[in-house]
Amino acid sequence: MSGQKAFAVLLDPDKIEQNAFSALLAQTVTNQIDFFLVGGSLVTDYAHKEVISAIRRHSQTPIILFPGNPLHIEASADAILLLSLISGRNPEFLIGQHVIAAPLLKKSGLEILPTGYMVVDSGTQTTVSYISGTMPLPYDKPGVAACTAMAGEMLGLQLIYLDAGSGARRPVSPEMIAAVREAVDVPIVVGGGINSGEKAYEALKAGADVIVVGNGIEQDPDLLPQLSAVVREFNQSVVQA
Repeated sequence: MSGQKAFAVLLDPDKIEQNAFSALLAQTVTNQIDFFLVGGSLVTDYAHKEVISAIRRHSQTPIILFPGNPLHIEASADAILLLSLISGRNPEFLIGQHVIAAPLLKKSGLEILPTGYMVVDSGTQTTVSYISGTMPLPYDKPGVAACTAMAGEMLGLQLIYLDAGSGARRPVSPEMIAAVREAVDVPIVVGGGINSGEKAYEALKAGADVIVVGNGIEQDPDLLPQLSAVVREFNQSVVQA
């Protein structure tokens, strides 16, 4: 991380509609983004390689895998978020799946980004909570999130990812982001429910280093340029201050 705020677009291979996908990729070139994340909690098509190839044809933006299980490893990406679901207590998603994935990752050549993944209650059950068999962090308990993130950092995790989930009714609160920011020194990624420039700005102001927006931007063509502009303007204001 350079100290600047960043904007990432999350692409779930199962939710990509080809015409909208082509238009989205063209938009990401016009309105610069910093990273693509590819993956999801439940992917049935395993089209990661095809999605990555399509991105490469349009853009030189780094591609980071966002895996739901070891089947989602694709060596043609640049890096992978090695997610440890520290908000839950299911050992499979704390270390079990990682043991299976380790030899594949060792051979892949991917940059490994050990990430403390924290699912936050967004007012509706998310796919990741269902698949992982875990409860999300309470929305109104920023202290619990802060202590969880602190423990993850002490265990050596290099990123903290606060996720309200796909289709979230509300994003992670600024209060929770601020509490986590105060508790840890590692970069904080925030995603889920960021569907306006105002919500993006509030997340950045509270301490998010990276904001993530998913396939919902295909339904709202104006959202991607809006969020890209918010991140650029935020960075400019910090430099000028």
